[in-house]
Amino acid sequence: MNKVTLKINGIEVTVPEGTRILDAAREAGFNIPTLCYLKDICNEGSCRVCVVEVKGARNLVASCSATVTQGMEVFTNTPKVTAARKTTLELILSTHEKKCLSCVRSGNCELQKLSREYNCDETAYDGERKKHVIDDNNPYLVRDNNKCILCRRCVAVCNKIQSVGVIGANKRGFDTTIGCAFNKTLDEVPCVACGQCINVCPVGALRERDDTDEVRKAIADPDKYVIVGTAPSVRVALGEEFGYPIGKDVEGKMVAALKRMGFDKVFDVDMAADMTIMEEGTEFLGRLNDKNAVLPMITSCSPGWIRYIEFYYPELLPHLSSCKSPQQMFGAIMKTYYAEKFNIDPAKMVVVAVMPCIAKKAEKLRDHQSASGYPDIDIAITTRELARLIKSYGLDFDKLPNEAFDNPIGEGSTAGLIFGATGGVMEAALRTVAEVVTKKPLEKVDFKAVRGVEGIKTATVDLDGKKVKVCVASGLSNAKKVLEDVKSGKADYQFIEIMSCPGGCVNGGGQPIQPASVRNTTDIRADRAKAIYKSDAKGKIRKSHENPIVQTLYKDYFGSPNSHKAHEVLHTEYVARKKFDE
Repeated sequence: MNKVTLKINGIEVTVPEGTRILDAAREAGFNIPTLCYLKDICNEGSCRVCVVEVKGARNLVASCSATVTQGMEVFTNTPKVTAARKTTLELILSTHEKKCLSCVRSGNCELQKLSREYNCDETAYDGERKKHVIDDNNPYLVRDNNKCILCRRCVAVCNKIQSVGVIGANKRGFDTTIGCAFNKTLDEVPCVACGQCINVCPVGALRERDDTDEVRKAIADPDKYVIVGTAPSVRVALGEEFGYPIGKDVEGKMVAALKRMGFDKVFDVDMAADMTIMEEGTEFLGRLNDKNAVLPMITSCSPGWIRYIEFYYPELLPHLSSCKSPQQMFGAIMKTYYAEKFNIDPAKMVVVAVMPCIAKKAEKLRDHQSASGYPDIDIAITTRELARLIKSYGLDFDKLPNEAFDNPIGEGSTAGLIFGATGGVMEAALRTVAEVVTKKPLEKVDFKAVRGVEGIKTATVDLDGKKVKVCVASGLSNAKKVLEDVKSGKADYQFIEIMSCPGGCVNGGGQPIQPASVRNTTDIRADRAKAIYKSDAKGKIRKSHENPIVQTLYKDYFGSPNSHKAHEVLHTEYVARKKFDE
């Protein structure tokens, strides 16, 4: 690739031809502010916050879209540039609902941060402001266009990364809004509830539906027995809300915080992930050995992915595993086996799930998710909501000791733990399936071919002489490619893992929000996944079928994987959904 040399504020820098001025400036040690730009997702050049002066150019240039040329001279902080950025920010503020004290993003708002840095006057341009109706008719997400700055990041991620495209720009000029076609609300369109739009929003225009008050009420009710379970990827992201580096594993402090909040029991959903492997692995082997069975079999752990296939590829529903997700299996086990074993009335149990995902809030409301006669899961909160709860309880997270999950049911294998990263479900399944088929221990338990943040990964595994081709996809645009191959008959796979969010649950729609300045320079997915695999490498139990709790559950209650009892409690059904109401 050809190189070009230019000067940024007098500093010479050499970069590949085609590099954006924004990136060239970073190479020279200068950070240029942005609002609409997001690496690999959105470079509309519409907000004009990233403008710079280029010698010889008549007008200021948007550095997020303009590319470098040989001998170019760029100035990023001249009085003209600074004044233009300040004016732009003040114009944005003029139509922005400035309820910062009550906004969920206060302190982590990109507009707020830039306004402070440029000493903006929020009343500099005081004029007409549109009043928008808040879209909160669904159980998982709130869209508040009164706070929207029209950056279009959410539109880009919904279209480009997730291939869903249920939102876009409506009307024009001063009347422009971001929303669904024909002014429909999110519950009236085929939104999959992945929450990726929340993660890229620079302000508080998008947020998860907050269920923290429900958690507090349950804990305070003396007649309720309140259990909480945390998903694998929560522990490697929660620390970011308290100033820890991206990917720091804070499992011990997280458990200590939950116990001090007053939960009756604090359990690890990794155990339910192990149960998922037992059920899903057995189901896969059954299909593999049945010439009339539907293959490839596709995993069913990700509720956003499930909504996607139900909306967009209902004809492929027979390919799905019938297993409930680990969240729903966890709640089902709590209100059946656990309730019976400890003589607890399931009607008085409240099971709270802490998840990296807002789609979990919708999943718990699905049909066939009440094995005990009561909802498997009562409340699902995100990693962000857990952080807010910890802060509201006055807990000093940094000073908390490292404590362990409660027993019984408290422990999972690290095979369950790696569910949090794309490829983790597949790898965990292969660890167990391989040993079941060969009837001998694996020499190496790591299946590194299915690891990594690539959108689509494939591998061929030898199961005692039988070649099994597997595929892993994360992000729904990648899922779409795989599904089109399955639909056309081109896909020569027997087993497929699909996760709705790019990179898997570590990058879920309910995880801590990192600003563009971090997202543009750091692979958050890889850093969080790295922590998961580090814990896995040190794990004492690295295969789901070797988890003694799992063995006890089958011995004392379920009998065997895929038994009639297991199907009653741990499996579910799917439905074809209409894309639009007719």
